[in-house]
Parts: sequence; structure tokens; C-alpha cells
Amino acid sequence: MFKENDYVVYKRNVCRVKEIKTNHYQGKDYYILSPIDDDTLIIDIPKENKLGFLRPIMSRDDAIKLIEKIKDIDIIETNEKIIEMEYKKLMKSNKMEDLIKIIKTSYIRNDNRLKNGKKIAEKDDIYFKIAENILYNELSISLNLSFDETKKYVIDKVKELLGDERE
Repeated sequence: MFKENDYVVYKRNVCRVKEIKTNHYQGKDYYILSPIDDDTLIIDIPKENKLGFLRPIMSRDDAIKLIEKIKDIDIIETNEKIIEMEYKKLMKSNKMEDLIKIIKTSYIRNDNRLKNGKKIAEKDDIYFKIAENILYNELSISLNLSFDETKKYVIDKVKELLGDERE
């Protein structure tokens, strides 16, 4: 399915396939993966991928379509007491739209706090950073940009789609 040097997503980590090995003891082929943001970590996963933790990187076209949908993705409407449960639930879904929902919600919540002279909420900040890292890592490979270039591209594109109403 995948070849050496292909980029894949294992669970939530964007990885490069370093090599494909056969375990002679078990007679199975394995992908040897290296996450793009931690090349010291090595992940071995059977090629058969029975648990479905391994998938291809989204295509460039799918990445662009996703970015164009950002403005239409709703934020989480819930109270302060259960927001973290919602974040956790969305993180488990492994859907890019849910990561965007977390990013938008936590950004708006913290922006409102800052405008009211309050400090940002730690839980919003933590989930914002985690979701942003997962999203931009995959988009960066799909768009063939660096992480920072991807972040700037997405922000600029969303501003353009919103008609610069949110600055």
C-alpha cells in the first residue's frame, strides 16, 4: 500500500515511511515510521493495518477544500463546565473538521477573555495548540509547505473568505 518515503498518518501523527521490513519470526511485513515532528521516535506497525490506525495523507485538493470549509464550521456551543469533555470527544473523532471546531472555539473563547481584560484559559490554550499541531502537520505535507507557511496560508485564506471581517 505505502512505499518508503511516503507520508502517512498513524493515529494522529504525520509520519514518513522510513522503510518496510519483514519480521522473519512472525513472517509479517512492517512499516517503520518516523513522525515528522520527532525523528527520534520510531513506530513499527504491521502493513496489514487491521486496527485502521494508518491512513494516507489527504490530497492537496482535499486540503484546499477543507480550508475553504473552515468559515462554515460551527464552534462548540456549551457551558464552561463541560467544554473540556467536548474537546476530548472531538479529539478522539480523528476528523479534521472537529480539529477546526476546537481551534475556532478555543481561539474565540480566549480572544473574548483578552478583550475583557482576563487571562486566557489554560485548557483552551492546550487544546488549541494540540489541534493546531495535528491539523497543520498534515496540511503542510498535503500543500508542500512548512508548518509556519501552512499556518499563514490558512489564516490568510480564511480572512479572504470572510472578507477580512475578523482581524
